This record gives sequence, C-alpha cells and structure tokens, in this order.
Amino acid sequence: MGERSWDRARWLWWLALAGGISFFVAVFQHWEGPAIIAWKGSGVTLLALWAAANARGLYGWLITLVLALGALGDVLLETSGMIPGAVAFLAGHVVAIFIYLRHYRPKSSISQRLLVALTVPASVLIACSLMPASERIGIATYTLFVSAMAASAWGSQFSRYRVGIGAMMFLASDLFIFAGEGGSLSRDVTMWLIWPLYFAGQALIAWGVVGSLSVTARGAQAAA
Repeated sequence: MGERSWDRARWLWWLALAGGISFFVAVFQHWEGPAIIAWKGSGVTLLALWAAANARGLYGWLITLVLALGALGDVLLETSGMIPGAVAFLAGHVVAIFIYLRHYRPKSSISQRLLVALTVPASVLIACSLMPASERIGIATYTLFVSAMAASAWGSQFSRYRVGIGAMMFLASDLFIFAGEGGSLSRDVTMWLIWPLYFAGQALIAWGVVGSLSVTARGAQAAA
C-alpha cells in the first residue's frame, strides 16, 4: 500500500495549500476587505474539509474540528477582534491536547521529555515578557493552552517531523504576534514570519495527524 493510498481527496489538500500560501501576497500588500478575509480563511477551511473527507473514527473527526476552529479563529480575528479569535483558537487547542494525550508516546528519551516539560513554562514567560503588564494575564492564559498543545503534540505518537514541528511552528507564530504587538519587534519584521509559520504549522499538523489516523484505520480494517 503506497504512502498516499489512504487519501480520499488529495485535490482538497492542494487547494488548501494554494489558498494558504497565496494569502501571503495579501499580507505583504496589506489588502483588506471581505474578500481578503474569506481568502485568509480558505487555507485552513480547506484543510478541515480535507480532514473530514479522510476521517475514519472519533479522532479523525476531532482533528477536523481542531482545523475548523482554527479557520473560524482566522476569520474572527479580522471581523470581531483579538478576543473572539483567541477563544476559537483556544477551543481548538483544548481538543488538540485531548487528541495528543490520547496518543501519547509511552517512551521517550530524557532530552525529549525535558523539551516537553520546558515548553509550557518557557513559552508563558517569553509571552509575558513581550507584552505590557496590563495584558499579561490574558496572554499568559492563552499561551498556557497553545504551548500545552505544542508540548503534547511533541510528546505524542504522531510524527515529530510533521505534527511536532508543526505545533511548535504554530506556537512560534503566536509568540511573534506578541512580539509585534508588544513592540519588541517591528511589525515589518513579524509580517514575514507570522503567517508562514502559522499556516505551515497547521498544514503539517493536518498532514501528520490525518495521515497517521487514516493509515492506522486502514491497517486495522485489513487485519479484521
């Protein structure tokens, strides 16, 4: 069985990449408006549809929900502001953490366990150092969840080269947002980093989780 024989809708995957990668043009040009918001949401929405097309069981539908909440967050950030968008992403992180903990790697090296243990406190400290004191409680709360998502992804049985790195890229994109908002880095700099890290992270997470779950499900069916 070939590596991609599990994929029921490869065309949706390529459309998702086209939508997400091409949106950087809109970021670079500072374009605005309803069509641009729809364009922004298209990449992760199509990843969610691709995940749904390949869903086989509970966890397949849960990763679909994670991606759908990410797409909703992308749109809400533009239409309703930071807090509604952050709530949508936070809900997605909670579901993702559940998936990763249910597929946690039973054995890891000391260095890998140390990385998992340090990701959350280090990320929260970095995020708080980047923002004004008046915003640190909210930032710390959100960072707690996104960093827990990244740590649990790294410690899970899913591929670290896909899901683990993808989750860390997602976390990094948020930290760059805070750096830009807090003035530690120029937004002219963070503009080049946030969207590429975020969308590449989402795509790697989707590819790694959906592919792993689908191959496992097909193997179980073949053995039955």
